[in-house]
Amino acid sequence: MQQHIDRKVYHIEILTPKQNSEKLEEDLQTFEQKFRRVMDEGHMACITDNPMGMLSFQGTEMIQELGLPVLPEQLMIHLNTFHTKADLDGILATAKQLGIAYFLIVSGDGSERLPRLKGSDVGYEVESVTSVELLKYIRREYPGAFHLGVAFNPYEPAEHEVEKLRRKVDAGAEFVITQPIIEKHDGLGALVPFGLPVVIECWMSKKLSLLSECVGYEIPEGTPYDPPGNLRILIANYPRYGFYLSILGFKTQLPLIRDLWK
Repeated sequence: MQQHIDRKVYHIEILTPKQNSEKLEEDLQTFEQKFRRVMDEGHMACITDNPMGMLSFQGTEMIQELGLPVLPEQLMIHLNTFHTKADLDGILATAKQLGIAYFLIVSGDGSERLPRLKGSDVGYEVESVTSVELLKYIRREYPGAFHLGVAFNPYEPAEHEVEKLRRKVDAGAEFVITQPIIEKHDGLGALVPFGLPVVIECWMSKKLSLLSECVGYEIPEGTPYDPPGNLRILIANYPRYGFYLSILGFKTQLPLIRDLWK
């Protein structure tokens, strides 16, 4: 992961189509176009896993179905705890077969439509499987196969979140991706002692109010926000970190960001 930061490679989030989409063919085409454009421009495509608890197609499914190229240093799959054991093993086995090297391991957002892994599924006596147990399971069953990263939320109480990160690192995490940051956050200082590569999420939608739940306080609708401007400030404030772009506008924003990070 450090090599991506050193080479100034953006991580660009791409959402997979929802399984109940009424315009599936169009959504599949849009996904493929975005994926190939990220590949062509040398960035890293980061494919989500049932975002917001909505049942969506898996990244491995999309790659196989659409015949997309797997460039190991330009692809990362998100993986959360809302799967059956069979589906989890299927995703991991397929990823290994395809040559996918990077995973972001998160506990994830659930819903009534999504199953959740049980402790017995992964061999640990826990009431609820978290990213820690999922990390341990992957390291145990697929030793050396993948580079695994984890999330860090500086909006949570610092002591609690740092302890969670410590357990994730002990379980085998190699890099960290933060929640969206606006300009600067003092909580990121807690990451320094871990010595891991850090990638900061930059919210690229103008609808800043959508971050209310993430940051833990209400952001009024219509709050002025300049996404490329925020990215520019983050790059200046955190010159040693990488950047993960969520909700990126491919038509208007992708051409603008090329020259921001030099």
